Amino acid sequence: RGLDRFLVTGDVYRRDEIDASHYPVFHQTEGVRMFTDDELVAAGGDISNEEDKRRHVERDLKAGLEGMARALFGDVEMRWVDEYFPFTDPSFELEIYFRGEWMEVLGCGVVHREIVRNVGRGNQTGWAFGLGLERLAMVLFDVPDIRLFWTEDERFHEQFRGRGIDVTFAPYSKYPACYKDISFWTSSTTSASSSADGGDSSEEDSATTNAFHENDFYELVRDVGGDLIERVELLDDFTHPETGRTSHCYRVSYRSMDRSLTNDEIDALQERVRDGAELNLGVELR
Repeated sequence: RGLDRFLVTGDVYRRDEIDASHYPVFHQTEGVRMFTDDELVAAGGDISNEEDKRRHVERDLKAGLEGMARALFGDVEMRWVDEYFPFTDPSFELEIYFRGEWMEVLGCGVVHREIVRNVGRGNQTGWAFGLGLERLAMVLFDVPDIRLFWTEDERFHEQFRGRGIDVTFAPYSKYPACYKDISFWTSSTTSASSSADGGDSSEEDSATTNAFHENDFYELVRDVGGDLIERVELLDDFTHPETGRTSHCYRVSYRSMDRSLTNDEIDALQERVRDGAELNLGVELR
């Protein structure tokens, strides 16, 4: 029947937004605890009421994770945000106020009932969470940019080697950022115009399939610029009132951790981003 509670740590690879706390490769620890009816009764739960069981598990989850956050980070400001995850319902994110911004440090929730039933555990209830280890380290050591964990620069590594967890990162350089903007019309409404003009269903299906997805653009930018990409920020999102077409304007921030960048080399990278967006994402540059 498996384990009722466990922790597991592994690598995660995924497309994601681009900023100082997101990276396409990171490490995550996940935890699961399933409750028996006897444990719920001992804690004052009503096992005949599914909603009461869920509320008890939710309270236990949040209390435990808030306690862990205080033990790790001290008396920090934190908040819960309702979220969607496919394996839990309800689902939440715990955010920590870090360097002037709210940063998600973990996602969690009550394990989805259908998943529990599908593994042969009937109406048993439990919770699960996932904690990004790089973000944990960012808060613990005051590291400003997640890319630093992947640097080969000894000025970073020597600050932590053999020194335990009582370390505050000391920035060793701060090179200026180089900003480039890109704006384009997306293809997300093409299917609607095809239908209105009497286009056939195959064209409609193709347009819908090729609809613009923001993570595709993030992946393209990361593929072109690699670790020189510090942040990609959506500056403007505009829908034309007559045509219904949508325009996005993004600002791409380039910054090297160990040298100053030249405008010429960034112009060349930005041109590759523009070409790739038009060729691979089906957008129309503005």
